Amino acid sequence: MRKFQKQQITDIFKELHTVHLQCRDILAKKEYQTVRNLFADCQEAAIQMGEFIESLEGAGTEAVACLEQYCEKLYLVSTQLEETASQKVYKSLEQVLVKAENAAAHISVRKEVVFLPYKASMWDSLESVYLAALEDEDCDAYVVPIPYYDKREDDSLAEMHYEGGEYPENVEITYYEDYKLEERHPDAIYIHNPYDNCNVVTSVPERYFSRNLRKYTDCLVYIPYFILDEIEPDNQKAIDDIKHFCFLPGVIWAHKVVVQSEKMRQIYINEFIKAAKESGLPAEYTDRKKLENKILGLGSPKLDKVQNAAKERLDIPDEWKKIIEKPDGTWKKIILYNTSIGALLNNDERMLVKIKSVLQMFKEQQDTVALLWRPHPLIASTIKSMKPNLWAEYERIVEEYRKEGWGIYDESADMDRAVVLSDAYYGDRSSVVQVYQQTGKPVMIQNVDVL
Repeated sequence: MRKFQKQQITDIFKELHTVHLQCRDILAKKEYQTVRNLFADCQEAAIQMGEFIESLEGAGTEAVACLEQYCEKLYLVSTQLEETASQKVYKSLEQVLVKAENAAAHISVRKEVVFLPYKASMWDSLESVYLAALEDEDCDAYVVPIPYYDKREDDSLAEMHYEGGEYPENVEITYYEDYKLEERHPDAIYIHNPYDNCNVVTSVPERYFSRNLRKYTDCLVYIPYFILDEIEPDNQKAIDDIKHFCFLPGVIWAHKVVVQSEKMRQIYINEFIKAAKESGLPAEYTDRKKLENKILGLGSPKLDKVQNAAKERLDIPDEWKKIIEKPDGTWKKIILYNTSIGALLNNDERMLVKIKSVLQMFKEQQDTVALLWRPHPLIASTIKSMKPNLWAEYERIVEEYRKEGWGIYDESADMDRAVVLSDAYYGDRSSVVQVYQQTGKPVMIQNVDVL
């Protein structure tokens, strides 16, 4: 039985106790038929409650047996109203009802949590939480990937995508149309998309906006899909570059927000209060004590995934191995080349020239170095939406690289495989850098002006 279902049963018992008190007072006035009608209502409520419990817990529960006894007592007492004192009727019914209530109270409660990722490549921001939920014997965990849309320049919705088939084999997937949030009311909902309608590149359907998800659970949890550079809470200049992340819809509407560190928690709290005041939100949104309970610096699951991964357990495609292995069977050095959305938006054609320069340099070193190019998973959608003039040339660069076949092009959902497999990082500043630094392997940030 779920928590909210048990609460429904508890509420019905409270109503029945109230009706008993009403019947005692009405019976004292000798309004016998009114009392009999109320007893019939009590009996119907008890029958429905028993059927509900049986549908959840199966036949033979003590609670259902006690409710049957309560129904029998209601019938018996209703035939003897004229001969029985009102107080005695009240006590006899209460005694049986309390017994049923106590039996129902001992029914065990199971938690249900649901994870609503939209990009399979961002699943690592939720995975370790999901695995912990699976280990809880009293918890049922569901992964329900939700669809998302590309957005056009005019902010209208374009092509829909669904990536439910791209998750690891150990993750059991539930199709989003088969999981009815309104009916199931999970105890917790976990999300990694904080944008609602604020993202200019993609959007999830409106029913999955954080403001709507909050209606269907007592605990909406937002965990960012990214990791930011660590900043001191008093470094306002650096904070100004990332403060918009602190006041997104997912942060506003979530009951809990889990960020990467205690320092980042303090930044989120401080910047949230400033933005809430500027937006004219009610005082409850600027209450520091409430925000300290809401925003938690527990660390990022993205780091859990990398730290727990081992190179020897990786599933490496055969076509990758052909590029990685030398003729003598040893491996080349593997360089993870990561290109970000921000670098392309800020540098336009100069970034395309830089990418071509990098690819040419690694092509010349292919005998000793294997390049693993992994662009941001939304980079194609972003170019089409925000920089359509760059799309044809970018697509040509990618197609030529893939056709030549001397390097790896990784568009899979598993970013962590690339991090663990590679020997060093080269590319743009992004949340991947924060993850990569945890491995202790070299990191070099590319300069668009150096070819």
